[in-house]
Amino acid sequence: MKTVARILFVLVVAGVSTLSGQTSSQPLSGAAMLKALQQGGVVIVMRHASSPRQVPDKQTANADNVNLERQLDEAGRAAAVAMGNAIRDLKIPIGAVLSSPTYRAMETVRLAKLSNPTSVPELGDGGQSMQAVPGGWLQKKVTEFPKGTVTLLVTHSPNLTAAFPGVATNVADGEALVFGPDGKGGATLVGRIKIDEWARMK
Repeated sequence: MKTVARILFVLVVAGVSTLSGQTSSQPLSGAAMLKALQQGGVVIVMRHASSPRQVPDKQTANADNVNLERQLDEAGRAAAVAMGNAIRDLKIPIGAVLSSPTYRAMETVRLAKLSNPTSVPELGDGGQSMQAVPGGWLQKKVTEFPKGTVTLLVTHSPNLTAAFPGVATNVADGEALVFGPDGKGGATLVGRIKIDEWARMK
């Protein structure tokens, strides 16, 4: 019954009678998006926060970045912290947190202070920066809607594009795609949230 209520809620606030595929004609934003997040039952897939493409050297690498992987820049670190603070202030019930094993993705999660993240190779870059991994796992994962919480996945732009070619266009650093049930056992895009929008969401 609760699942049906969630589906109806998304349909009503989105202003559409049916949702098909992975796109919504009127994505949620502002107060409607916040309400959907606070009630749970959705999946967020986000790109890691801002990170330069070049890898750091030993002098510029973070102390715990022992493998000298790409890491967040100053803007990315600040945005990750602000996002985490906003999520807590807004009382969004984050449940499972799954992350790419890359340093820049795990740094995003750590600075946001998201609890108990799990490193998942299917969200990674296959050991090659800017390379996509097969999108089937991610496509299936966004159809697994939790009850009363929000699942958060942190990955990379190529993976988003490969898994959701119709909706994951021009995803900015730290931007999130929010997926809800389509009423047919699949997922539909509910809306998008840029990383600096979390703190302004009321």
